[in-house]
Amino acid sequence: MSNLNEIPEEEMSVTLDLDDGTSVECTIITILEVDGKDYIALLPMVDEEDDLYGEVWFYGYKENPDDPNEEPELIHIDDDAEYEAVVDAFDEYLDTQEFDEIIED
Repeated sequence: MSNLNEIPEEEMSVTLDLDDGTSVECTIITILEVDGKDYIALLPMVDEEDDLYGEVWFYGYKENPDDPNEEPELIHIDDDAEYEAVVDAFDEYLDTQEFDEIIED
């Protein structure tokens, strides 16, 4: 996987292995910085009938600066306050995206 901080216009995806043994392909929505840490927002690519449809998953995100070809690490967010800060930053990101779409029209 290439350096995700330089996400091109085309959609990038990642496959996550879940605790129940299944795998889910997810589209990378964006990488956010909150309080000096990087986080990634993922959208599971599932059918509308799937319970995961429309969910957005957030993880801590860490790349090895010494090896850009190394697979990035996704880290579960266990702290509720940290998770809420990431959700708030994502909401701000979405607001910016909607504003940009209005301006482009």
